[in-house]
Amino acid sequence: VLNLQAWSLGGMYESISHIFSMIYFIEEINRDPNLLPNITLGYRIYDTCGLVALSMRTALSVVSQPLKRNSTGACSSPTVPLIIGDSGSTLSMAISRLLNLFSVPLVSYFASCACLSDKQKFPYFFRTIPSDAYQASALARLVKHFGWTWVGAIGGDDAYGRTALDMFTTEVTRLGVCVAFRVIIPKLPSQLQLQDIVKTIRDSTARVLVAFAIEEDIQPVVEETVRQKVMGKQWVASEAWITSTLISTNYPSFSGTIGFAIRRAEIPGLRTFLHSLQPLADPYNPSAREFWETQFQCSFNTSTPVDSMADPVHYNRICTGQEKIEDTETIYNDVSQLRVTYNMHKAVYAVAHALHNLLMCKKEESSTDKQQQCPDIYNLQPWQVIQYLKEVNYTNVFGDTVYFDEYGDPVASYDLVNWQNGTEGGPLQFVTVGRFDSSLPTEQQLVLHQDSIVWQVPVSVCSPSCLPGYRKATRKGEPVCCYDCVPCAEGTISKSTDQSECTLCPEDLWSNPQRDVCIDKQIEFLSYTEGFGMALAATAILGVVTTVTVAVIFLRHRDTALVRANNSELSFLLLLSLAFCFLCALTFLGQPTRWACQLRRTAFGLTFALCLSCLLSKTLVVLMAFRATLPGNNAAQWFRPPQQRLGVFLCSALQCAICVAWLTTAPPYPVKNTWLYRDRIILECHLGSLALFCCVLGYIGCLAAFCFILAFLARKLPSNFNEAKFITFSMIIFCAVWITFIPAYVSSPGKFTVAVEIFAILASSFGVLLCIFAPKCYIIIFMPEKNTKKYLMSQKSSR
Repeated sequence: VLNLQAWSLGGMYESISHIFSMIYFIEEINRDPNLLPNITLGYRIYDTCGLVALSMRTALSVVSQPLKRNSTGACSSPTVPLIIGDSGSTLSMAISRLLNLFSVPLVSYFASCACLSDKQKFPYFFRTIPSDAYQASALARLVKHFGWTWVGAIGGDDAYGRTALDMFTTEVTRLGVCVAFRVIIPKLPSQLQLQDIVKTIRDSTARVLVAFAIEEDIQPVVEETVRQKVMGKQWVASEAWITSTLISTNYPSFSGTIGFAIRRAEIPGLRTFLHSLQPLADPYNPSAREFWETQFQCSFNTSTPVDSMADPVHYNRICTGQEKIEDTETIYNDVSQLRVTYNMHKAVYAVAHALHNLLMCKKEESSTDKQQQCPDIYNLQPWQVIQYLKEVNYTNVFGDTVYFDEYGDPVASYDLVNWQNGTEGGPLQFVTVGRFDSSLPTEQQLVLHQDSIVWQVPVSVCSPSCLPGYRKATRKGEPVCCYDCVPCAEGTISKSTDQSECTLCPEDLWSNPQRDVCIDKQIEFLSYTEGFGMALAATAILGVVTTVTVAVIFLRHRDTALVRANNSELSFLLLLSLAFCFLCALTFLGQPTRWACQLRRTAFGLTFALCLSCLLSKTLVVLMAFRATLPGNNAAQWFRPPQQRLGVFLCSALQCAICVAWLTTAPPYPVKNTWLYRDRIILECHLGSLALFCCVLGYIGCLAAFCFILAFLARKLPSNFNEAKFITFSMIIFCAVWITFIPAYVSSPGKFTVAVEIFAILASSFGVLLCIFAPKCYIIIFMPEKNTKKYLMSQKSSR
């Protein structure tokens, strides 16, 4: 087993801890009688220094070892069945491309770039850390959960940072979150570049920063942020630095940082093994010596060189080799956060189980054909291990099931970690406040324990939430998360916050003033209870009272000359029809119902037909009475009272027939008028049949016109017979009222249409009543001397 381990002087303690942890796991496997029995695993450890060129050179040197004679005397190149490493995604990509040529599998414990799941490019790559595709999705859902819609994104200038940044941006955009800015951290940033990055962070209105970068890349940015005293930002860290002891220890102001970390485990015996490190033990380990000298600030008195790319450091004190590591507290022997180490444990044991299954294949099969299919573990070729790695599936001592899917990836499982202040001013602590598990159903994958999170939950939005009653209006040329809150238009509402569109209320409902709920529309009709309706009702009642008063006056003076000369029977019938006309106006008030709609239209047509029939008969009587005084004219005998009554009956009966046809075929009915006003409902009567309604009006118009023509012809008759001029005046008023009624009726909105109709009825009725009966009543009451037969005859004689 070959381990390619990249580490620098800054991360020496963590890297040396990983190296010796791997050694511990291999030795643990070698001690296990049930796993690879009678087989001892060996290893080589290489330092790639985090450089692509050195990584590839190292990998190439491993797969092209010099020829050696084997046990049979044949020359062959010693093969390395597989390689564990590298920790970085960029280095793993470069190494994997090279190893593809030799079919050598690569098992990484910390290379999480989603691009490595591409089996077309990396067919022999496996890993025990989840792909960043899951982490990007989990972080996007975390951002969405806390209502952050305006975030900044930071990534390292490598495959890990750029790929994760792209996936995160895509995912949060799909969830409706906007990225305020994207910053790439150079591998070796200058001070000016760091200042520009921090300036972008400081000047942005985004208060949440999501960073995908390894510890070495993010640390300079963190340092510059602290130096410039940038406050009020919430950091969301990727798994590459969320458990960074270096950053959490040196920058306590980053308390509250949150992010997903790979799962941790308590590995028994590891701390004791790490404490047993011997810097000059055989075989010689230059990395152990360099670590020892750096930790204890001393130098060994030996000529053995230290294989390091860094300049050698000489200390004044001499190392004895008896210094106690257990007396120190460093990242090296800190086993409280064994996350990367646990992934390495999975990688080493996955390889061991693959080799074990390969070994069991040979032991279990006895036939010659099967033996040819089972590899020889003592002369193992790298490509023979690949199939067994794909089939690895075991449950480790910590209860986790380890296997690789078709992309060579494990099940994504993360802990949600929150940086919290330690007790009594101690260093920041990593507190688990949730988890993410991709093996569960979607709605159960993300679990948060918000009560355990210690922070002041920040608000990171480009625009504040739009309250109910408002909608979001996107600003031109800006992200969708930047918007203005616009009140909903009348008739529309928004019930929840941040609605993109307002909802139209149903036809019979309307929005309240706050535009957050639909309420019943105001029902409107001309009612008795409102002032205008009361005035019209009072006028109608006044008309009835006046008509009754005139009738009483005529009844009391029915034997007088004036009453007898004006055909008292027709006068009483005319007064009765006028009383009905005034009462008819009252049917137009109140809420329209089926019976009210039919009554008001038919009563209007019948009462006015009766009234005009009486007036027509009166006019004809006047004309015939004058002609009867001429010698030899017998026309008067055809207009006696029976004929007059028959004429009134026939004229009214024709109108009655039209009304009956109207009511039986298409009678008027109540409707809710929702198209005239948007905010209210007008209750009104639909005409039913417009043609029959026009027939009713047309018939009344014909009677009025005919009556006006006859009265106009009789206007110059002697005054003692001349009732025709009063009828003429009344018809002029009647026709004027109903001619002006048409445009007023059409242009009046809502309930005022009914008011115009009532006004026309009352005005025309009062016109007839006053023009015909007011002069007679005046003479009867105030000039009784003129209400005699002698006076009337004297008037005739004087003419």
